Amino acid sequence: MFADIIVDLSVEALDRSFQYIVPREMEDTIAVGMMAVIPFGRGNREMTGFVVGITEQAAWPVEKMKKILALKTYEIGIETQLMQLAEWIRRQYGGTMNDALKTVLPVKRQIKSVEEHWLNFVVDEEEVQRELKHCRIHHYKAKERFLQGMLEQKGTMTTKTARNIYNVPKSVIDGYKKRGFLEVSDKRIFRNPLSVQMTEQGQDIKVLNEEQKAACERFTGEYNQGIRQTYLLYGVTGSGKTEVYIEMIKTQVYMRLIQKVLEEGKQAIVLIPEIALTEQTVKRFVAALGTRVTVLHSRMSEGEKYDQYCRIKEGKADIVIGPRSALFVPFDNLGLIVIDEEHENSYKSESPPCYHAREVAIRRAQMAGASVVLGSATPSVESYEAAKNGTYTLLELKNRAKNARKPEVHVVDLREELQQGNRSVFSRILQEKIRQRLSQGEQTMLFLNRRGYAGFVSCRSCGYVIKCSHCDISMTAHKSHQGDVDKLVCHYCGHATYMPKQCPSCGSPYIAAFGLGTQKVEEMLQKIVPKARILRMDGDTTTGKNGHEQVLAPFRRGEADILIGTQMIVKGHDFPNVTLVAALAADLGMYGGDYRCQERTFDLLMQASGRAGRGEKPGEMIIQTYNPDQYCIEAVKKQDPEIFYNNEMAFRRMAGYPPYTSMFLVLVTAPDKRQAETCIRCLKELAQKKEILCVGPSEAGLSKAKDRYRYTLYLKSTEDAELEQVKEYLEQQIHTQPWAHHCTVQFDRNPMSSY
Repeated sequence: MFADIIVDLSVEALDRSFQYIVPREMEDTIAVGMMAVIPFGRGNREMTGFVVGITEQAAWPVEKMKKILALKTYEIGIETQLMQLAEWIRRQYGGTMNDALKTVLPVKRQIKSVEEHWLNFVVDEEEVQRELKHCRIHHYKAKERFLQGMLEQKGTMTTKTARNIYNVPKSVIDGYKKRGFLEVSDKRIFRNPLSVQMTEQGQDIKVLNEEQKAACERFTGEYNQGIRQTYLLYGVTGSGKTEVYIEMIKTQVYMRLIQKVLEEGKQAIVLIPEIALTEQTVKRFVAALGTRVTVLHSRMSEGEKYDQYCRIKEGKADIVIGPRSALFVPFDNLGLIVIDEEHENSYKSESPPCYHAREVAIRRAQMAGASVVLGSATPSVESYEAAKNGTYTLLELKNRAKNARKPEVHVVDLREELQQGNRSVFSRILQEKIRQRLSQGEQTMLFLNRRGYAGFVSCRSCGYVIKCSHCDISMTAHKSHQGDVDKLVCHYCGHATYMPKQCPSCGSPYIAAFGLGTQKVEEMLQKIVPKARILRMDGDTTTGKNGHEQVLAPFRRGEADILIGTQMIVKGHDFPNVTLVAALAADLGMYGGDYRCQERTFDLLMQASGRAGRGEKPGEMIIQTYNPDQYCIEAVKKQDPEIFYNNEMAFRRMAGYPPYTSMFLVLVTAPDKRQAETCIRCLKELAQKKEILCVGPSEAGLSKAKDRYRYTLYLKSTEDAELEQVKEYLEQQIHTQPWAHHCTVQFDRNPMSSY
């Protein structure tokens, strides 16, 4: 027996499998996905690899092959299905098998588990009482406290409780162990990844309205018939999509109550776009489904991640909630994948392989015999088109839950504000509405999709703009805790430097920060409403493990009047007392240089409007813009998504953009500009030989990043298979041609952001 093993994932150059002999004693144990220790190279250096295939056929002369040294059976292995998924991701999106395996791998190493030591009486209560009486007579206070505590705890407690609650020294416990009074047992505890403890008792969810019931009945009826497909749950903001998800998941997880043949039940994955939504979402799911729910995200410690994977492997968790990476949990009885806010850009990976969670979820569901539910108030154009042509099954929720009204939307033309003498970032109607909410004890959310104090730093004498020394992008000004603009940060690579006193170009002292960021908005707002309690939520205020919840929790409790933030505040949050939402600069993302700009603007504004009036009180939204006639803004104003979709789909069809054409962006980066130019030009020539439509090459929008020059080329085709073949051909050439040796080439299928 032979095993194909891909060597240590940290070694990028070894992106292929190597075949090893499987010793006889391992033949019954080895399986695809296991970690193995192997001798590698001429020096037989011990390395770790992953078993990606098992065969009876040797690819090389057996006498030249080496044997596997050991199998790491204690490690969390990769399911065969996930290995196949990794290969599909590599073919579909480009990149190496190493990249794909890193994407689907759960935990790469074993983390030391946490155990509690339990003390248990092994003598009867009468003997304990005699011992207690003896201790009281002789004034053995520590022993008395211990015995009394054990009786109060019904004869069992942890050593931690004995030490911290009853102040019992270790010597007392050791003494009673020697006398045979008690025994010590170890019980593993799982690290809690949540900032608060959740109740173990599941509660009934809210009563579903007629629209929600209809959606659930359609889904459950088809599921019980063995129909597995992709559904688009298209519901307005506040329509109760989460309650529908929960009801659908109940059908899966508790299927054993209906069908005895499914004794182990089904499992579900729920993807959410932002870590900030984790706490709120988990609370709702735990309340309905109990502690069979767990969570996974990047801000958890390695120990917390490891414990949750162990819970899953041991069958102690049936539902996993988390961002994109939660899609790869090792469920072996998957019944349902839910992708909430499926339109979000965060579901698209920005590093190789540049996969989209929606497409990978559908593929994994097909492999597992599961269903997929995509939920959104503003579905992506791709999903909307798929629902219209019957590829997805459309489930609609047209009304808000609890009969809540849609918000009233006001569009403010900032050109008119300027003409009438208002140079403030806050329009006159917005200032009036904010003061009104403060007087009524209601809350306000202000949205600006740019963090920091100001957008750029420029010299008013010569016009010089301070750019990052490593990237072709302007530095963003940030204020210190002392209130001074003293730090410049590149939001692309993270490079930071001090604010200069003089212009580096002409020496002028007239150098200052211009533009607008969330920090500056907070400062300006405090001057307008000095008594208001203001919180700010952006990348600067949410660092740390529980950074998001530390801002959201006090706002949820009513300890603040106004929340200022970037796009993270408009996604999925439910604050019943928020009655006013404002987009301060709706134009910021409208002209970003790629074909999805209008869609992103529409999504953000529509989602933002959905944060207002989710309780009993009516809500209002104010959109401040210099372009009020854009169709994406008109659609939000009228709360009519069809206006946007009809215009956007006509534009996409005419221009040949997804979903009507498939695209591959080819990004070439190199430390030398000429090397990058040569590589991208050669790639275009090779692609044209395959008669594929090429657009470019050209300098990337960000022409230099992290000291590397960037060039882009677009490949377009109406046939996915044709595009994939060309990509595979180019990848083969990249590994062999000398002009690519010093370059990095990245493929991005149907990119969702500009480069």
